[in-house]
Amino acid sequence: MPFETILFNVGHGIARLTLNRPERLNSFDAAMHGEVRAVLARVVLEGGRVLVITGAGRAFCAGQDLADRSVAPDAATTDLGKSIGEHYNPLVLALRNLPVPVIAAVNGVAAGAGANLALACDLVIAARSASFIQSFCKLGLVPDCGGTWNLPRLVGQARAMGLALLGDRLGAQEAAQWGLIWRCVDDDAFPQAIESLATQLAAAPTRGLARTKQALYESWGHSLAAQLDIERNCQAELGRSADYAEGVAAFVAKRTPAFTGR
Repeated sequence: MPFETILFNVGHGIARLTLNRPERLNSFDAAMHGEVRAVLARVVLEGGRVLVITGAGRAFCAGQDLADRSVAPDAATTDLGKSIGEHYNPLVLALRNLPVPVIAAVNGVAAGAGANLALACDLVIAARSASFIQSFCKLGLVPDCGGTWNLPRLVGQARAMGLALLGDRLGAQEAAQWGLIWRCVDDDAFPQAIESLATQLAAAPTRGLARTKQALYESWGHSLAAQLDIERNCQAELGRSADYAEGVAAFVAKRTPAFTGR
């Protein structure tokens, strides 16, 4: 299927989604929302065992395209909350609920909803020249796309407040030091780092990874006793999987396991 605002392909278990509006720093308009939503529903169906999201050109994503008429600041016609509820909220939940690991490959600036889109992914790797900006305060808005939920959990209340209230640029290296992202990689090593990680995850026991991300995300709302029960239930399910049998057999035989994701 041809797309206007994104690139998408699946090969060797790796699904690759590239936001492709470089002239607008890959900011979202209505068409991009629709196309991203369509491909997220196809990742697993087309054999993807890991999803890599990145941006074309010099940016990862600059958030919402403010030139898009659906969010233009016209009090007579604009319902920004409706737009958020219809587009960004389902996008974040789709990423979190996707039963494969999701990598945000942040190749350049990630601003506004673009920054929080990256933080909604399971692993965030950024090129050293990349940066993160919570630019909402400069527009009289609050961080959306899960920003008010993720920021304090990732970096603590004090740093979350500073990022959200000031809208300062945070470089990738400092973002990694703060624990906002998983890794910062030199620009020249960035493509290979993403390829290696995606290849590793595509060959991993997919069902086990899916249950791991689910258990970690849900743990924030559970007591220790409840979380112990969830871990028990996951192990009971995964202990009957083909990947667990293969992992044990490979361990005993001292060979590399050949996981199938089942």
